[in-house]
Amino acid sequence: MTVTASPAAPAPPRPPAGRTRAVPALMSACVVLCVALVAAVNLAVPQLAGSSLKPSSGELLWIVDAYVIVFACLLIPAGALGDRLGRKGALITGLAVFAAGCALSALAPGTTVLIAARAVTGVGAALIMPATLSLTLQAAAPERRAHAIALWTAASGAAGALGNIGGGLAMEYLSWRGLFWSVVPLTLALLALTAWLAPRGERHPAHADPVGTALFVLAFMALLYGVIEGPGRGWGSPAVLGAFGAAALLLAAFTVHALRAAQPLFDPRVFAVRRLRAGVLGLMVTFFGLFALFFVNAQYLQYAKGYSPVVTGLAVGPLALGMLVVARRGVGLVARYGTRRMVGIGLVVLAVGLALLSLADADTPYVLYAGVLLVMALGMGLSMPALSGAIVGALPHARAGLGSGLNGAAREIGSALGVAVMGTVLAGRFDASLPPGVPDGSAGQALAAAREFGPQARAEVIGAFTDAMGAGFRVVAGVVGVLALLVLFWFGEDDG
Repeated sequence: MTVTASPAAPAPPRPPAGRTRAVPALMSACVVLCVALVAAVNLAVPQLAGSSLKPSSGELLWIVDAYVIVFACLLIPAGALGDRLGRKGALITGLAVFAAGCALSALAPGTTVLIAARAVTGVGAALIMPATLSLTLQAAAPERRAHAIALWTAASGAAGALGNIGGGLAMEYLSWRGLFWSVVPLTLALLALTAWLAPRGERHPAHADPVGTALFVLAFMALLYGVIEGPGRGWGSPAVLGAFGAAALLLAAFTVHALRAAQPLFDPRVFAVRRLRAGVLGLMVTFFGLFALFFVNAQYLQYAKGYSPVVTGLAVGPLALGMLVVARRGVGLVARYGTRRMVGIGLVVLAVGLALLSLADADTPYVLYAGVLLVMALGMGLSMPALSGAIVGALPHARAGLGSGLNGAAREIGSALGVAVMGTVLAGRFDASLPPGVPDGSAGQALAAAREFGPQARAEVIGAFTDAMGAGFRVVAGVVGVLALLVLFWFGEDDG
């Protein structure tokens, strides 16, 4: 995306001081809404699996990931649109689309409509997310911008855990449709507060690049299709191999187009800045691990531990609290010890936490499980403020929309891949480990079928699930560990 500052554009008026102070908290609430919905829907997976929709394992992954895929792929063009048309207007429009998508999800008569409605909600989230960081920075005094970034980052990191808590409360008393209905009034309230409190956003010339956007979206969708459909169709099937081949070709076409276009979606040459690509990859890796956990957490706690939805949601509370506490100190720790060191420690601790989760089974005491969640919270709280700061600080102010878009896209692409990889390993290993006579399917469907075979069969199904979950966590921990080395290499000997 090529962006130039407008020489004659006057600075937008700042709202009264009291209203300005409320903007960071309001923008953080919008971030929490977008990210929390991803985690909250994971709490509904057990109920969806047993609902009249009768989704397959692959369809369950698409119900979760359709939102995240569209959210991730449209973040950068949405950031460009906000730069051009005004970030406040983009945010208000996004909140309206988000509410409409949630209402359509609640009314969905079948899986196809539900997946499409989730995609509509993702469009709204893509308009919301870049505008929140841009407006936060606009409202903050220069000396408070580092702290504003830390607050925004902490909100985005803790939102997943808060989504688990809110989703658990909703699923305890409501159906999965009620979960979506409950989001609508919250979104409309944030829309009204944004219209009243948020400053009129700065505008900078920017081009949305529909060709580049289409190539980027199609490439990522093809990649996710291959990952999600691999276990069911076979990794060597023409459909799956074709999807991976199409993803590679589309990504190459996007790169060629972006290098030649006068105003591309974003110029790949920005990744020549080592700190920028290190920050983007680091955030992808962090959210890859976090949302791999969120996808399987609700199923583990409900199927293997027998927790109710509300207890399941509350059980992930140590992760949210830990991230909020550690992230608040993240800015000071980065200033004292350097970005590279804090990112390195954070990613290594995250990988260790994921590896420890691979040891969990039905007999694991909750206190040990909560302790591992705190380990993960420590890792993410140490690394995320530094990673977000590296991305924002690597670009000039006039390209804040691009920085916000890259920041959010890294998170959501990592989230989508984390769900897809964990779901894929889980499905493949689980189906292969089921006891004789129990049909393949989601864990919830297998447990329902196992009731006909007695308690022993049910115990074997739960054992197959925890074994598959452990395999998934080992894969995810290995990916995080390997990519962390690349992130540190790109940060070089940086000490800022």
